[in-house]
Amino acid sequence: MKNKTLEFTAEAADNGSRLDAFLSRNIPDSSRAFLQKVIKEGNVAINGAPVTLPRTAIKPGATITVFMPDAPVLELAPEDFEFEILHEDAEILVINKPAGVVVHPGAGNSDGTVVNALLGRYPAMSELFPGESRPGIVHRLDKDTSGCLVIAKTPGAMFKLGEAFSRHTAKKCYLAVCRGVPQERKGNLTTLIGRHPVNRQKMAIVEKNGKEAITSYEIITARNVDDIPLAAAKVKIETGRTHQIRVHMSSINLPVVGDQLYGRHTDFPGVNRQQLHAWKLTLPHPASGEIMEFTAPVPEDMKNLLARLNVKVK
Repeated sequence: MKNKTLEFTAEAADNGSRLDAFLSRNIPDSSRAFLQKVIKEGNVAINGAPVTLPRTAIKPGATITVFMPDAPVLELAPEDFEFEILHEDAEILVINKPAGVVVHPGAGNSDGTVVNALLGRYPAMSELFPGESRPGIVHRLDKDTSGCLVIAKTPGAMFKLGEAFSRHTAKKCYLAVCRGVPQERKGNLTTLIGRHPVNRQKMAIVEKNGKEAITSYEIITARNVDDIPLAAAKVKIETGRTHQIRVHMSSINLPVVGDQLYGRHTDFPGVNRQQLHAWKLTLPHPASGEIMEFTAPVPEDMKNLLARLNVKVK
């Protein structure tokens, strides 16, 4: 059974790429091994012609259609919990998610996630959230974004936290190091964000068929570092759209350093991931209603880059 159709257009930079490598770049939530299986089972076409060889070379301008099969029911395996805990009580857990960790399992990516670690720490969660592939997960952070992540430990807490995020009573503040010269020290961005019409790996600002995204930013400092213009910024978001900060900052010519998806020339020596950190999270406690604020210590790679901008953070 095929439940989702994806379509991509190969660009000049994709010339000669293997089909499986191309799909792996454009469908990051699925592993390359899973996508190879999708190809071999005849679920991929190039310019309308079915292809079953993962090594098939891609040519610019080609239309690649993928008929994604129904995702198998994931058997979520418990794993060791090794995250820094910022707060824990009977209702919620707040962690400092490290960069490089996926929040929840997806097709072809069933282990090494925050959810696997949660099941290792709280075996009863599988019974509290029966049949749920994302038990306790209320909001997400991108794989390479670090920082504050709140997790519900009970269904009641999950409902209340979900309300807090949907009603914008949960407040999120990020630290970002961007590349470029700011035109304004402060700004507010309100747009629609939806899937990019050509590159389905990306999100984009769209005129229709998108969801409202609200971002505000404040430049902390801006200067050249090794002759490269950098700016440190505090970024607050009222909504939680996929890649929202990365899309919005790129739209004002301040792409996040290390973000290869939304900005050209975002490389910086020694930087191996996007310099984006979920720094502070404020929300009403799901049981008491008390307003609580959590701060996630900044990881060393980002702290070192901020120090070169003369920004000191804990």
